[in-house]
Amino acid sequence: MNIKRLSPRSGRHKNLPARVVAGAICFLSCLAGFGQTAAPSKTPDILQDLDCFREMGSVLYVAAHPDDENNQLIAYLARGRHYRTAYLSLTRGDGGQNVLGPEFGDELGVIRTEELLAARHVDGGRQYFSRARDFGFSKDYSETLRIWNREEVLADTVRVIREFRPDVVITRFSLIPGGTHGHHTASAMLALQAFKMAGDPKAFPDQLEEGLTPWQPKRILWNAGGFQASETNGTPLIQMNVGGTDSISGESFAEIADRSRSMHKTQGFGNFTSFRGNSGPRYESFELLAGKPATSDILDGVDTTWSRVPGGALIGKLADDVIAKFDPQDPAASVPALLKIKKRLGGPAHDDPVVDEKRQRLDHIIQECLGLNVETTVPQAEIVPGESLNLHLSATVQSSVVPVRWVAARYPSIKTKFVIGAELSPNSVISRNSEETLPARTPVSQPYWLREPETPGMFRVDDPSLTGRPENPPVFPVEQVFEVGGQTLIVPDQPVQATAQRAKGETRYLEVISPVTLNLASDVALFAPGATHPMTVTVAAARPDVAGVLSMDAPAGWKISPETQSFHLGAAGDQTQFTFTVTAPSQPTTASITAEAEIGGKRYDNGRVVINYAHIPLLLLQPRAECKAVCLNLGIQAHNIGYLPGAGDSVAESLEDMGCQVTRLTGADLILERLKAFDAVVIGVRAFNVRTDLVSHLPDLFAYVQAGGNVIEQYNRPGRDLKTDHLAPYSLHLSSDRVTDPSAPVTFLALDHPALNTPNKITSTDFDGWIQERGTYYPDAWDEHWTPILACSDAGEAPLKGGLLVAPYGRGYFVYTGLVFFRQLPAGVPGAYRLFANLVSLGK
Repeated sequence: MNIKRLSPRSGRHKNLPARVVAGAICFLSCLAGFGQTAAPSKTPDILQDLDCFREMGSVLYVAAHPDDENNQLIAYLARGRHYRTAYLSLTRGDGGQNVLGPEFGDELGVIRTEELLAARHVDGGRQYFSRARDFGFSKDYSETLRIWNREEVLADTVRVIREFRPDVVITRFSLIPGGTHGHHTASAMLALQAFKMAGDPKAFPDQLEEGLTPWQPKRILWNAGGFQASETNGTPLIQMNVGGTDSISGESFAEIADRSRSMHKTQGFGNFTSFRGNSGPRYESFELLAGKPATSDILDGVDTTWSRVPGGALIGKLADDVIAKFDPQDPAASVPALLKIKKRLGGPAHDDPVVDEKRQRLDHIIQECLGLNVETTVPQAEIVPGESLNLHLSATVQSSVVPVRWVAARYPSIKTKFVIGAELSPNSVISRNSEETLPARTPVSQPYWLREPETPGMFRVDDPSLTGRPENPPVFPVEQVFEVGGQTLIVPDQPVQATAQRAKGETRYLEVISPVTLNLASDVALFAPGATHPMTVTVAAARPDVAGVLSMDAPAGWKISPETQSFHLGAAGDQTQFTFTVTAPSQPTTASITAEAEIGGKRYDNGRVVINYAHIPLLLLQPRAECKAVCLNLGIQAHNIGYLPGAGDSVAESLEDMGCQVTRLTGADLILERLKAFDAVVIGVRAFNVRTDLVSHLPDLFAYVQAGGNVIEQYNRPGRDLKTDHLAPYSLHLSSDRVTDPSAPVTFLALDHPALNTPNKITSTDFDGWIQERGTYYPDAWDEHWTPILACSDAGEAPLKGGLLVAPYGRGYFVYTGLVFFRQLPAGVPGAYRLFANLVSLGK
């Protein structure tokens, strides 16, 4: 399915106070059905918005990762009780695994950001993030807080509380460590500390200088689970029934939660149906962590009406009247009453940013009731800095209950406006064309948290106003200004590409690109010490008649020739390749080699990555064009490799970098006569979790090994989605054992085994520089045919010996490994290449 998000992509208008816009943009970008451009009015959407305007309660849910949130609770609070409800995920899930494709790391984090936004689009919540990176599984919260910058993540959590201003904060996880991910416990600890600090003006005073104000929620609770009990471990619990049916849509909260949960498709939740069709009771339990006690409801003692705002009681009464008299067949009949509310809310920005947010919601409700549709389109979604923006502006209204005049289109980023001055008539489209220039200083589009180098635990964000936002602000925000019944109505807008597919929900917002993109042939290049190899850079033109100078940059000790090469590309879409000669130093080392193009005095060093999955918008990433050059002593005796992909990795490409010829296989290719052509067959990660075409072909695979072949099977995850327990010719038992410390000392258990000696002599230094973890889902039991090759463990734990098992079978070898080669090889870890080369070379 295509997720159609009509709202601005977390847009921020630069001419408004940061504290006002911060809450408003999360509100605009995450509220289901809320958009920059009103579609023909739909009564359920209007009723939902009216109820949300009337209610003033708010809840912030805090956890560590995408998929940690309680979707049914969010749906119940946001759609059932119409409270402002948000989820703060401290990370973007970039350290996880991907069952859909090959994206890992930063790319996966961008995908999961969109999956969370898609989930919030369904359940009605909003989405926030901190700058913390998901660095992989952590067994200990203290390790988590050490790798994260605890003070920075705490500051981000305080910032979100001050921006969103929740009445109640809820943690997904307990403060008591043990039995769960270290990130989970850390998220609860940070939430509690932030709860205590958010109202203190002495805490993070830099945020107050930006325009935020202290905010103290009433209480913080731990969502202790989906069960009905009066206490746990002697601590009283609050029970709340979050079951039932959304009175507006007719859908049960369980069904809404299922649809929301199913957006986490990279984590295997594409068919999540745990509670489908269940509209009965469902209880959630909550334990008080700090703040005012509650007895029967998490918002006990909180005034959730407009009476909490000075002079707001009348606003609440007027809103009640509008809802009571709302005519689903004639939404526009409510506009005069809504304009009265708008007038009472008019004037300068309120001290309460929630009220300012409600103003914007009210404007949208008026827009919906009028059937006021606005749109700004451009011929192309991609623009180069300094180019002209050919904007086509259009507006139409369905109702004539009050006069609607289109005053102007304002462009905040360039501080200009385009005067229109046209009266709208029902069902008549008014169009204008406006030509503006995108400032030459505009940076190319890239997720704001990926613009600067990161640490293992933290993203770097230089603009604090962006911290917490799910996405970038719009490249070129537009404010459509209308006069409705004598009052000013602002409709936030941004350019979108005009395509025939828009009616199907395929929307591309404006993005800034460079005039050329640069692509290196591989992310990793392997060199023998002192060796010289060609390195190819492809230059692709995004615009016609583009000329410049291409160069490559490397650290001292590496030599690149020539220094520069000139290029000229005549047409958009043209591309050409340039080869540079790169000479490695005489000693093993690693380096980052980057490509750069100079065009008209400006330098561009970005590549182009397009990610396209049906359940999220198309994603364009423009990372730095760089290659990790690895100078190492590497021998390999297997050259023709069959690769059977699993859940998604780039190990096949890494084998090609090692000089192997790699053939991608399917289950149908696992026929003995076919397999005999290969020196080795490598099976991708979690292949037996995600593929259904393997089990029936295992006899031929085993026969291939028996006849002298070599199979390297990368890890599988134990559990219900494992297609067979017979993963190898000899028995082994998978577990959840893992070694999370990537620098954990390694002990060699079989010093003379060829896996450690041929053709590369493996030493402890080959385990230096590993990233994220050593390995996962190790076997914890195996029969006597297997030889454990090495052992390692996290601090304070017994050594695990199941990370690399090798068994001779007939005249060949079968290898099972939980070592995470799928992370190490793309990262250019030298020792991982040397060890993997030994494994594919067994018996050769």
